[in-house]
Amino acid sequence: MASQIRKIHQQLLDKEISCTGLIQEKLSLLKTNSNNTVNSLLEHVALELAAKVDTKIKNGEAIGLLEGIPFGIKDVFMLQGTTATASSNMLKNYKSAYTATAIQKLLDAGAIPIVKENCDSFGHGSSSENTIFGAVKNAINHNLVGGGSSGGSAVNVAKDYTVFSIGGDTGGSVRQPAGYNRVYGLKPTYGRISRYGLMAYASSTDCVGPIAKSVEDICILLNVMSGKDVKDQTTYASAEINDASLSNHSNIKTVGYFKNFIENEAIDPKIKTDFLTAIEKIKAQGIAIKALDFFNSDILVSTYYTLAMAETASNLSRLDGSNYGNRIDDKNLKESYAITRSENFSEETKRRIIGGNQVLSQGFSDEIYLKSLAIRDAISENFEKDFKEVDIILSPVTPITPPNIGESLKNPHAMYLSDAYTVGFSLGQLPTLTTPQGTETGLQITAAKNNDELVLKFANFLKNTL
Repeated sequence: MASQIRKIHQQLLDKEISCTGLIQEKLSLLKTNSNNTVNSLLEHVALELAAKVDTKIKNGEAIGLLEGIPFGIKDVFMLQGTTATASSNMLKNYKSAYTATAIQKLLDAGAIPIVKENCDSFGHGSSSENTIFGAVKNAINHNLVGGGSSGGSAVNVAKDYTVFSIGGDTGGSVRQPAGYNRVYGLKPTYGRISRYGLMAYASSTDCVGPIAKSVEDICILLNVMSGKDVKDQTTYASAEINDASLSNHSNIKTVGYFKNFIENEAIDPKIKTDFLTAIEKIKAQGIAIKALDFFNSDILVSTYYTLAMAETASNLSRLDGSNYGNRIDDKNLKESYAITRSENFSEETKRRIIGGNQVLSQGFSDEIYLKSLAIRDAISENFEKDFKEVDIILSPVTPITPPNIGESLKNPHAMYLSDAYTVGFSLGQLPTLTTPQGTETGLQITAAKNNDELVLKFANFLKNTL
């Protein structure tokens, strides 16, 4: 699909549509949607901003490429003056006092926020069922989950309720729902986009990621949001990617894939067959294919969840009803803390806090937590070795197709294992993009650190190959 952003921009310039009419249309779709994607609508501010864009066009003033383009925001981002619930009882009445850096950059470019989007509470889940607003329903089949944790964001893009949405990806939370709903979802290189104003889940892997319907739109959004931020010391300056260069993939000579991902007995047979068919089509285009060895997927999942639970236990310790959170008073301060956290956190969030506190506790930290840190280092070293042999690593996004609504809640262990093909790239802090081609849940394209442009180039190549 061609760039929706450029198409709408031209329609606004040519006065084929008004910005106010466009925003009203999207708001109407969101109000009546049956996919359960909306936590709150930003109707008043959106229509105010739209009127300003229409006035500029009427007066013959220039507008930027993103000016007047409606977008959605996963409800774990700060947007000053709006609720930021994290789809949780704990923060159901919390209002943002400031705006996240990535969101502010979009606002500065003129994009118009129209909705805060449903997601797994605090990002804890892979199905967007773990939410006080009800399960997000898949864009293609209402009986299936929307994926998680950025499920509402992916579904809104897939259904054209938003032109693009901004999600958060910790272990696959943008890529997996993008695959489940057949759109593009990017986890950039860690640090390329500021995390300031994104509620922290696991700080060492949290990334801001755009979801859209075209590679070109992903590129536009990545350029706008990237850059060093004094409020996030993990950020770095990065060169702008020229979207005209995306059509040139001549520097991609070799594509690798992990044998143990494809030979794993847990993979859906059709996903395996479709993936191998995609590999053959790529090979037919003159690109060399190399099978690679990698860590067992069970080790990847165990390592990721050990570290992620430890970090979320630490990050969520501030939510006790005193400074943040929906306070419930009891007979003394200790009991107030206990009942506030017990009643306001979901079962999945409590599971992760308890697990994180255990692996950090005396007697377990050396045996489990420090060992996981060592494995993460080994994973990064393995990637460095692999990218000396291949330019791109291609993999399925998930080993399974989207489950029916309700199944993941009954079996949390199976939900964790569904992340087996995404978490390794998060631990390696690598740029990774889900594309809607290749298998029922798409394909995942990964390159070496800071090589986000190469990922987009190969995605553009796949669009015309598969």
